[in-house]
Amino acid sequence: MPELRNIKLTLAYDGTDFCGFQRQAQGERTVQSELEKALARLTGSVPKLIAAGRTDSGVHAKGQVVNFQTTSRIPTARWTAALNSCLPPDLVVWQAEEVPLEFHARYGAKSKTYQYIVSCRRWPDVFLRRYSYHWPGVLDLKAMGRAAAQLVGEHDFRGFAAAGSTVKTTVRRLYRAEVERRGEEIYFTFQGNGFLYKMVRNMVGTLLLIGERKAAPLLVEEIFAHGDRQAAGPTAPPQGLTLVSVEY
Repeated sequence: MPELRNIKLTLAYDGTDFCGFQRQAQGERTVQSELEKALARLTGSVPKLIAAGRTDSGVHAKGQVVNFQTTSRIPTARWTAALNSCLPPDLVVWQAEEVPLEFHARYGAKSKTYQYIVSCRRWPDVFLRRYSYHWPGVLDLKAMGRAAAQLVGEHDFRGFAAAGSTVKTTVRRLYRAEVERRGEEIYFTFQGNGFLYKMVRNMVGTLLLIGERKAAPLLVEEIFAHGDRQAAGPTAPPQGLTLVSVEY
């Protein structure tokens, strides 16, 4: 009997034309479904895919991680080329590794890093429109930075979670929450041990509310204290968000 192997893949994808990462019941185009089709073509079966996280519709990734177990004898060094020959151009496998059988892309992750880009140009940049949120107004970068600093640490983030979340706990730890202007774009970077559904986009929406000076930086502390989603800012749209990396 062929030996069982555990293959870890690192993916990049443009999420614009995907209905998120996870396979959908109605057969919508997703990252998982495209990857499974490629694997089935190469191995003759559809292995169980485990992802580090399930990105939403329209959200991008530079360093999404998945793993699957297989008895395929394809050499490790050949997986990237073999898969990319079967995948669409908006989904690329850029690294493949054979890892111990106990490796789990989701439960083994120590942290994840997300980045959100807001474009503050007067007019939308056609080359950034898929990867940023166009916001032509003036933003107070210092106020947003002070508010972002309050997000760092272990907190109950239920006030930043989308309604209807069924997780066991809404407590998460953020290691980084940074706001940086680069030319006419503002980059929001968050690294944490886990993220709730739409948590990053809700944090960005709240920071933009503060940047507009419609709320004070202390709003973050108030949201933590009361856990009130209604007090936070609106959910920022998906196209500005990218899963940059998963750390193990």
